[in-house]
Amino acid sequence: MSISVFDLFTVGIGPSSSHTVGPMKAARAFVDGLRAQGLLADVARVRAELYGSLALTGKGHGSDSAVVLGLLGQAPDGVDVDAVPRLLSDVAERGRLALGGEHEIAFAPGDDVVFRRRESLPGHPNGMRFTALDASGSELRAEVCYSVGGGFVVDEKAVGSDRIRTDDTPLPHPFATASELLELCRGTGMSVSALMLANETAFGRSADQVRAGLLEIWRVMRQCVRRGVTTEGTLPGGLRVPRRAHRLYRQLGGACDASGLLRPDTAHETDPMRGSDWVTLYALAVNEENAAGGRVVTAPTNGAAGIVPAVLHYYTHFSPGAGDEGVVRFLLTAGAIGILFKENASISGAEVGCQGEVGSASSMAAGGLVEALGGTPEQVENAAEIAMEHNLGLTCDPIGGLVQVPCIERNALASVKAIAAARIALRGDGSHFVSLDKVIETVRTTGRDMSDKYKETSRGGLAVNVIEC
Repeated sequence: MSISVFDLFTVGIGPSSSHTVGPMKAARAFVDGLRAQGLLADVARVRAELYGSLALTGKGHGSDSAVVLGLLGQAPDGVDVDAVPRLLSDVAERGRLALGGEHEIAFAPGDDVVFRRRESLPGHPNGMRFTALDASGSELRAEVCYSVGGGFVVDEKAVGSDRIRTDDTPLPHPFATASELLELCRGTGMSVSALMLANETAFGRSADQVRAGLLEIWRVMRQCVRRGVTTEGTLPGGLRVPRRAHRLYRQLGGACDASGLLRPDTAHETDPMRGSDWVTLYALAVNEENAAGGRVVTAPTNGAAGIVPAVLHYYTHFSPGAGDEGVVRFLLTAGAIGILFKENASISGAEVGCQGEVGSASSMAAGGLVEALGGTPEQVENAAEIAMEHNLGLTCDPIGGLVQVPCIERNALASVKAIAAARIALRGDGSHFVSLDKVIETVRTTGRDMSDKYKETSRGGLAVNVIEC
């Protein structure tokens, strides 16, 4: 049973992979199930019920809007983000919704998307129930599913120890832990990225297709940064948080080349810390786009989507000899680390707090940077461990249930931390006291022990200590 790097890096929309992308996928899949069973034409009404964290912070994350879009047949990677307001207003004004884009039913978003704030489903904090009824009110089909982080959606049968798996594709170099990954690298003489590339070809893609797919992911990341630094105004949601990336970009100067990279003018730079300002800029740009519902890449989640792109931009701008091959190696290695977190802990803020989102992304970026800079597998593992070790216990307490405060700045700081972790690891020989496996296990147990109010419910921490105004 296997996870691809393209399962972790997926193109979607903001503001949340678990609370926006997941519900959209789930609603679309429910409609597809109705169609496959020949029931679509008999549907007169659909009810969507959101539970647990989805209910508590769903309004701020646009979960109800995501459900509507999914019922319309829209997909996170294909929906026109500029058309979303029109699609939603059309449903609200007409009180009608075309299921899958083809069968119209009466639908009132305020009544037919229900937030069960005081209830949870047993499989995961992000639970959903969809029910289709006919004209007499009889149930045609009902389904419970869970959004388990990073846009992954599973049904009741997959809940439990196996819920993180995607399929049964046999891999040439299977690994379940970091220690197994290192042993494979030693035994084969392969780098982490080379081993991951070999595994990726088992999913039916050639090596060239994998490289092309990853460079397309990188292109979308660059576009997201460009939109983030050129868009002004205030983020939606009621907190009135101003966008800052455009102003910071003007302060820093630089230019945009033909490939879409925002390049600093390093030739005339005198401030030795200006590089960290650029890393901050890249992360802010991505996460402001995410908060505004723009097009982003889960990496491995939307809430942590700015970290990998920020560190990749750092690599391309500040590393001699950087190029596309290094970008590919970076993303393959980051994907390997992300798989370890998803298989052995969680990347869901609703399950383990923000350590599972920002922490895992920082770890992925640190390891990816070491790989791109020519580090050994042992140094990759060391960098990933350092970055995660210093994100342990990080809570998820968004003010107003919005992926804005403290989420946006948190991505910027975690990006700088990832670079520092990589530099520490590259100065050593890869040997260290705490293993990545031990840190990942600590994420899991810390998340289990963490109070639910600190796990994306907006019932603790900053969310209750800062007035929403």
